Amino acid sequence: MLSRLFFLVEHKWACPFYIDDLGRQMKNVRIIPAIPKENKKLRVATYCRVSTSGPEQLRSLEIQIKTYTKMIKSYPDWIYAGVFYDIESGLRRSGRTGLDKMLRKAAKGKIDYLITKSISRVSRDTLEILKIIRFLRERGINMHFENEKLDSIDVDKEFEITLRGMLAQDESRNTSENIQWGFQRKFEKGDIFTKYKNFMGYDCVDGEIVIVPKQAEVVREIFDLYLQGLSLGQIKAYLESQGIKTVTGKETWDAKTIQRMLTNEKYKGDTMLQKTFTEDFMTGKKGKNIGQRNRYYVKNSHPAIVSAEIFDKVQEEMARRSSFVSKEDGTVEISGNKYNGKYLLGNLLVCGDCGASYRRRTERGKVVWRCATRIEKGKDACANSPTLDEEWIKKVLGEMYCEDGSYDEGVVRNNVDRIQIFDKYIMICYKDGSQETKEVAL
Repeated sequence: MLSRLFFLVEHKWACPFYIDDLGRQMKNVRIIPAIPKENKKLRVATYCRVSTSGPEQLRSLEIQIKTYTKMIKSYPDWIYAGVFYDIESGLRRSGRTGLDKMLRKAAKGKIDYLITKSISRVSRDTLEILKIIRFLRERGINMHFENEKLDSIDVDKEFEITLRGMLAQDESRNTSENIQWGFQRKFEKGDIFTKYKNFMGYDCVDGEIVIVPKQAEVVREIFDLYLQGLSLGQIKAYLESQGIKTVTGKETWDAKTIQRMLTNEKYKGDTMLQKTFTEDFMTGKKGKNIGQRNRYYVKNSHPAIVSAEIFDKVQEEMARRSSFVSKEDGTVEISGNKYNGKYLLGNLLVCGDCGASYRRRTERGKVVWRCATRIEKGKDACANSPTLDEEWIKKVLGEMYCEDGSYDEGVVRNNVDRIQIFDKYIMICYKDGSQETKEVAL
């Protein structure tokens, strides 16, 4: 009887259960066999990196690429998924397009297995290497480090990978310190750098700085135009109207570039060494040296394009223009403390185009600073001078000079000589003669 009932349930599906010999109701369960696991081929890729584009490094990169490509293609169970490479520092992610491309492809599920020479090839930043291996592990992707014989997919090996990453990072720190020490010794001996790139007026030939005659004429003309009374904006317009191109071949000049040329001591044959320094070896961020490190001034280090007399006259003219302000009747006078007796910024802010001082104004409940010429004569008299928000300029100065990032008038007064305001940037001139630029927040 039971077999008859089971036959009806099984073949006619009269009900979803059957009754066993003890009279219990039992569910009708149908077993679906498991699908046998196929031998799936692995999609394998590799990552290679060198730090610089020097001949030895490029040869090393070429060998890495050829070796890993051949190895991947030699395994019958592997599918070649590409070689990704970078010519960049291992301390920073920025600029490493090969690594980013590889991780994007992995995120799309197009890579199963990765091979690389060592942990330091992927990154010399401990935190970064941890982020990368965890990113891959979450997607079931293993990265094999050949030198260390470690697999990132193994959670138990994460501590060892971290430790190896810390050693690579510390090695980079020591290398950076040794390089800085070497530079310091060169500075002390007065050795100057001769590998200038895109330096108007100069070129490097066999390790020596030489003058490029045609470009040198442009440099001399810029100095002469400034001494004739032209502003930076007018010099820019003149150069462009004459079809004179920049050192990089561009037809449009930047007033900031002209400003830097006029204040660069190299044009009178001298060199200031260590104008900047590396603040953090991990980020590679460079800072303006305004006393944090020694600086070295080398006289007559190379041929001059302009005489020391002309160069010094230009610096004096810049200082003179920064102290003048236009009056309503069209004449100018030394500003002194006429408009800025109450405010330090009134003594510092100067229009980079017309040379007038900036004045403090309140507009719609907001405190701003504006070129005096523009206030007195209208926008057409000084069209390129921007209006500065007082809170913004104080924030900039506070972040650059004050220990806690808050604006401290005493600290700023002791460090800053003047601040020249241009169309899209400000140039902060320090009392030690150095300068720094910052984009204007419009």
